[in-house]
Order: sequence, then C-alpha cells, then structure tokens
Amino acid sequence: MVRYILRRVMYMLITLFIIATLSFFLMKLLPGSPLNAEDKLSEEQQAIVLEKYGLNDPIPVQYVNYLGGLVQGDLGISFAFSNTPVTDILMDRIGPSAQLGAQALVVGTILGVLLGLIAAISHNGFLDYTSTVIAVLGTSIPNFVFAGLLQYVFAAELEWFPVALWGSFEHSILPTIALMIFPMATAARFVRTEMVEVLGSDFITTARAKGVSEPGIVFKHGLRNALIPLVTVIGPMAVSLMTGSMVIEQIFAIPGIGEQFVNSVMVNDYPTIMGTTLMFAALFIGIILIIDLLYGLIDPRIRISGGDS
Repeated sequence: MVRYILRRVMYMLITLFIIATLSFFLMKLLPGSPLNAEDKLSEEQQAIVLEKYGLNDPIPVQYVNYLGGLVQGDLGISFAFSNTPVTDILMDRIGPSAQLGAQALVVGTILGVLLGLIAAISHNGFLDYTSTVIAVLGTSIPNFVFAGLLQYVFAAELEWFPVALWGSFEHSILPTIALMIFPMATAARFVRTEMVEVLGSDFITTARAKGVSEPGIVFKHGLRNALIPLVTVIGPMAVSLMTGSMVIEQIFAIPGIGEQFVNSVMVNDYPTIMGTTLMFAALFIGIILIIDLLYGLIDPRIRISGGDS
C-alpha cells in the first residue's frame, strides 16, 4: 500500500510539472499583454511594470524563474491586483466556491442515490419513469438555465431568497440548487443502472431464497455494488463543484474561484490564471488518488497492493 501511494504521488508530481509547463507556454500565446487595459500608462511606465514582473526577460528565463517559485510554493504576484500574491487571492476566493460545491455535492448525491434506489426498486413502474425523466432533464439542461429560472421564480417573483451577491446562508441556497441538479441526475442514473443489474443477478435470487430481507438485499448487496461506479464519477465532479462553477458564480455575483478565473483571463493576468489551473489540477489528481483508495473500503473484494499499477 505504501509503495502504491508513493508511486502515485510521484506520478502526480510529474503530471503537475507537465501541466505547469503547458500552462506557462500557452499563456505566452495569448493575444495582447497584461497592460492592455492600462491606457493611462506611458510607454516608459509600461516598460517599468514589465521589468518589475520580469516580463522583459527571455521566455526560458521566465520559465525557470516560474518553476523555481513553484518549488518554493510561490505562485507569483497578480498583475491585476498589484503586489497581491496569487496564493492569497486563491485563499480568499476558495471559501465561497468550496461552500457552494460541498453543499451541491452532498445534497445532490444524497437525492440522486434516493432517486436511483426508487427507480430501481420500482423498475419499469411509474416512479421509475418519473425518476428517469428527472435524471435526463438534469443532465441535458445547462445549470445556468436552472439558475435563471430560480432567480426569476424564487427571487424576483416570490422574493423568498436574494437574487444575487454573497453574504448570509440564504445567498447560497439558489446557486446550490442550480449546481446540485447535475450531480443529482448523474447519481440517479448510475445508481439506477447498477441497482437494476445487481437486483436481477443470480446471487440476489439466492439471497432471497435463503430468506434475506428485502431491505438487506437492497442496501447491503445492491447499493454497495452501485456505489463503486458512482464514486468514480462523483470524485472528479467534486473538484469541479468545490473549485467553483464559472457561469453560476458570474450569474449570482459570487466572489469565488470561478469568477476570479474569468476575470483573470479577461485582463491577461498570467500568474492568477496559471495558479488557478494548477490548483484545479492538483485537486483533481488528489481526488483520483482518494477514489482508488476508497475502492477497497467500499468493496472488500478490491485490494490495492504495492505491485499494482
């Protein structure tokens, strides 16, 4: 197990190095410069700013300096927010995004599992068809459409919740609902598919013949098998949700990672773009490792040994 984890960590570091390299050189291909929006700066002032951030250095020198900063945990200084470290910006912004993502993931997954269970138990019945329709709509309609509908109905018309901005828990309810639709629909589809297959298998028939109760069959045998593919999907989805949905954060004016990333792209804030990209990648790769380790806990038949790849 220890050898397996160490090997995966090494692969993670190599992957992050490749992502850091690609993101650095792709930033150099972006049109314009970070000073495009600074119309009031003279050419001499622009030259001073470029020199300050090392943008006048040859690209290989900039690349080496960038990697040296990463090794020390330094993501650089934001161009858009003068003298503000990118790390500080990300730490200030990750709170709202993480809260929304966690709420959407937990509520969406729980509701999705319940929908999938109901659909599987009432296979080919009314509840099954209803749950399937909800799942299809949830995966087909973009979340920004749900966001607009929620704002119009529950904020503008009924005035139950704030339309936008960030402050109290009430501000998080509508964006959480908009974000949770997709994970709920995805969880429902996977659980239903796996449960229908498992409940129709031979060992379930044998369990029923031995007198195992129906709740025991559904939860002990069926749900455990259904959770394996579900965890595979929910893991990467958790990173996406907890690091912020760009569109939803823009619609609800939430000061999160997604909104910051969009604003950074618009002003060519290279360090913030690259820092955000690396953070997304690190979280995604870390979640993948956690998923591999969770397989053995969900299903004892799955074991991870030091010799596995």
